[in-house]
Amino acid sequence: MTTDTLPPPSTELSPTAWLRANLFSGIANSVVTVLLAALVVWLAINVGQWALAEARWEVVTRNLRLFLIGQYPADQAWRLWLSLLLLSVLAGVSAGLFGHTIRVLAVSVSAIQALLAAVMLVSPVGPLITAGMVVNAALVWVGWLIGLRGMLPRRAVVIGWLVSIPVIYMLISGFATQIPDVSTNLWGGLLLTLLLALVGIILSFPLGVVLALGRRSTLPAIRIVSTAYIEIIRGVPLVTILFMADVMLPFFLPGDVRIDRVIRAMGGITLFSAAYVAENVRGGLQAIPTGQIEAAQALGLRGWQTNLFIVLPQALRAVIPANVGLFISLLKDTTLVAIIGLAELLGIGQSILAQPDSLGAHLEVFAFVGVIFFVLCYAMSQASYRLERQLGVGTR
Repeated sequence: MTTDTLPPPSTELSPTAWLRANLFSGIANSVVTVLLAALVVWLAINVGQWALAEARWEVVTRNLRLFLIGQYPADQAWRLWLSLLLLSVLAGVSAGLFGHTIRVLAVSVSAIQALLAAVMLVSPVGPLITAGMVVNAALVWVGWLIGLRGMLPRRAVVIGWLVSIPVIYMLISGFATQIPDVSTNLWGGLLLTLLLALVGIILSFPLGVVLALGRRSTLPAIRIVSTAYIEIIRGVPLVTILFMADVMLPFFLPGDVRIDRVIRAMGGITLFSAAYVAENVRGGLQAIPTGQIEAAQALGLRGWQTNLFIVLPQALRAVIPANVGLFISLLKDTTLVAIIGLAELLGIGQSILAQPDSLGAHLEVFAFVGVIFFVLCYAMSQASYRLERQLGVGTR
């Protein structure tokens, strides 16, 4: 006797079955669903009516250049677009070569630039800058095709990223006589926010890893210094660190030495964030079974080899969600530099509200600033989710 093999039962639900199972599975769930749906519709109608009919968006479009680059000289703004062009190409090529998480970041870079170009169409920033943003958004996809075809080796792309950091800094700040210096006091808006966040993230992560390893060191001097630093920094708010970097640091320097205010803010944010990164990494280090360390020692690996090849890769993989959450908080905390006289994105918004033509436009300005922060934070969180799925965080 032969029997037919039955297919496995389907786990997919039709739209009607999904609604019945998730939103209308009982009387209580149905009532809550209807009430929440009514609230969402009411909010959408009222917010949409305000945004389309009542809001004074000309406050944003008229001051779009201030929101983006602050008081950076308009005749030197091409240096910023050239830096952005370099980043767009590198992001696109990296997405084509490496894919996965970098692909999400490249798409986000292109989408944000296309969105800004659409906003610029109704603002007096000039067609040349708008066209530059469109070209930059397209270059991400051109670089993607170059990466997919393997026209550049991976090592060259990595070297390009490393070289781009000093090149972009020199372009923005100026060098030699051909490109005049632009004082950092003129840096502002989204430009300053992104620079503070990127420098804080890039520098605080390795410093935090070193502090976490130092706190677990068997050498008493290193362990005590690392522990004292972490606990002291975590015991004070970021505002205190920024005030110390801005007001107290010059008193400890020779009279002819002056550190730029933006550099001091970057240093304060980096030192503050590094202490929290260290605690996150320390939690990941403690989660590694001691049996793996003992096995490495049995194989004859030295301490630095055990940490570099066995312990750290697993520990850093485990604390990706915590560190990304910390970096998102760091991005939002850049608004605190306004208290030391730096005009980042939110500070620019507040200065725009002081203009006679912008009085009473608080909702429009803060809504625009909030949307920018939301897009940046959402892009970081989505990149984190992709990286977690790629590395299998939380799975065995």
